[in-house]
Amino acid sequence: MTEQTYPKLLAPLKLPHTEIANRVLMGSMHTGLEDRASNYPKLAAFLGARARGGVGLIVTGGIAPTLRGELAPFASNLVGRWQVKRHRLVTDAVHDEGGKICMQILHAGRYAYHPFAVAPSKLKSPISPFTPSELSSGGVERQIKGFVRCARLAQDAGYDGVEIMGSEGYFINQFIAARTNKRTDEWGGDYANRCRLARQIVQRTRAAVGDDFIIIFRLSMLDLVEGGSSWDEVVKLAKWVEADGASIINTGIGWHEARIPTIATMVPRAGFTWVTARMKKEVSIPLVTTNRINTPEVAEKVLADGHADMVSMARPFLADADFVAKAKAGRSQDINTCIACNQACLDHTFKAKRATCLVNPFACHETELVQQPTKTPRNIAVVGAGPAGLACAVTAAERGHQVTLFDRANEIGGQFNMAKQIPGKEEFYETLRYYRSRLQQTGVNLELSTEVDAGSLVAGGFDGVVFATGVNPRQLTLPGIEHAKVLSYIDVLRGKAKVGERVAIIGAGGIGFDVAEFLLHERNDVQPPTIEQFAKQWGIDLDGDDRGGLTEAAPAKPARRLTLLQRKKSKPGGGLGKTTGWIHRLALRQGQVDMVSGAQYTKIDDAGLHIEVDGEPQLIEADHVIVCAGQLPARQLADDFAAIEGSDVETHLIGGVDVAAELDAKRAIRQGTLLALQL
Repeated sequence: MTEQTYPKLLAPLKLPHTEIANRVLMGSMHTGLEDRASNYPKLAAFLGARARGGVGLIVTGGIAPTLRGELAPFASNLVGRWQVKRHRLVTDAVHDEGGKICMQILHAGRYAYHPFAVAPSKLKSPISPFTPSELSSGGVERQIKGFVRCARLAQDAGYDGVEIMGSEGYFINQFIAARTNKRTDEWGGDYANRCRLARQIVQRTRAAVGDDFIIIFRLSMLDLVEGGSSWDEVVKLAKWVEADGASIINTGIGWHEARIPTIATMVPRAGFTWVTARMKKEVSIPLVTTNRINTPEVAEKVLADGHADMVSMARPFLADADFVAKAKAGRSQDINTCIACNQACLDHTFKAKRATCLVNPFACHETELVQQPTKTPRNIAVVGAGPAGLACAVTAAERGHQVTLFDRANEIGGQFNMAKQIPGKEEFYETLRYYRSRLQQTGVNLELSTEVDAGSLVAGGFDGVVFATGVNPRQLTLPGIEHAKVLSYIDVLRGKAKVGERVAIIGAGGIGFDVAEFLLHERNDVQPPTIEQFAKQWGIDLDGDDRGGLTEAAPAKPARRLTLLQRKKSKPGGGLGKTTGWIHRLALRQGQVDMVSGAQYTKIDDAGLHIEVDGEPQLIEADHVIVCAGQLPARQLADDFAAIEGSDVETHLIGGVDVAAELDAKRAIRQGTLLALQL
């Protein structure tokens, strides 16, 4: 295979004054490294690695053009010449690797998480506790001048261009939409006036930076909120910003306050490229499409189908810095695929933590997690081929250790083999494909269908043993727990047990939610949804008739009647991911799942599950009761090994066998990787 496998993806894109090496744009991601000058060497290393990996054009995380436009106190901004030097570290790192880079200018508007927020109107957003001040006409002018100044400073810092963030419900988008712009002056009222801010920013920026500088305008093509723009209005703005001097238009999908998932793993791959395709016939400058494009095959098809001129992939470059280089070399099977889980990227960002990646802990830690060959090769046994064991085994082998990986199952993956069956989590198949390739390439001796014991580990003559044996389900002490209708989540997801039409699920954590989503579908219906099915479930208008791209949601009829219960009185699923938990809760509500908090379980009998809530007895009629009540470390083998007298073999516990409080692939992969770097 050669780069001709992806002829559209790897073709250069010619602009009037420059050429981009391929059709891949690394979309903007706020990593947290942008916010402190001391972290710019780390940011330079992160972005430099992506340029070295072949990305055609990189867009940075959002940089505020004014102090009032910051996302949070002391967040990233570019307002003065004294800041140019730190940005030079970034642009030099990218240019030294032959790449190009644009800086995203992002004004938070009412999304700002600080008391100095400003917006077109005094309307609080649902995602910030602070009500913004309404800008005066003079205040609007000052913000526009801030954008222009920021672009000039970016040019001085060596950026090849800027991306003006006009979508996702941020400041510019807030002026455009009647939902958030209630002004009656020259910056409000009819649509043309509401777009004056966006147009003035593009026009004045172009005048300030000249013709030999890329200006990308991030256009909200689908607001997905009430009071958003109509399709005809979106087209008007696209044509206006083209005439005003934009070089490229990038696609924005959904506001942050929208109640429709747009980038999470349950969104179909390339699930929104159809809207960019619709815009293609309206403008002549290049269009970038985005959201849930995570393999070169998907990207190539999007371009071949004429949906866009470039594809934006952000998180896929957290997962694998060498995505483009591997595609060019015909090695797509070696790409570490983004699974769109959000757990280590967006969830970290919204917790003011540095972003990284569940499947690639090296992301944003390139200067700290350095993989070097070992000076003292050792013979290492890793027991358990789940996420922690896989990460440890391949990383240790890459460093030069001789590694044998044992698992009693006949396939690698551990808990991933249950997770991949959950509707919306099919991307775990890609993670397992990646690890199979890594195991082969690194020469790990893989021993599947092998039940090892302490004696065989001692006899193996290993210098070190890593236990990654996972977890066992926590057993409940409850009258009737031995009843025939009681199943564990392992019986359902691994054992393929037949489950009746009425089901009570004990435990509303991550596993309980997964089991519920699994059971809402018929067994033969557990396939990734089509774009049409997804749009119907969530209420997305595919025809361009409805304002904001919204229409009435029509979820599929659930396959079963489910009741999800927990002892805690907090809301079910409260511990799920910060940026995806609401999606899972809403999906279960669409499936008519009853959710009960504060339940005390009293017994299980032929009638079902008996509980008390606030002292009142209730019966949950159920054909089956499924227990998802937590896990315990599976430490028997480790304990047996430790009990052998005279053994001085170094041992380690990683993953669920170390801490089983929550099954956490992010922690497991990171822990396995870090241990392997220390062996």
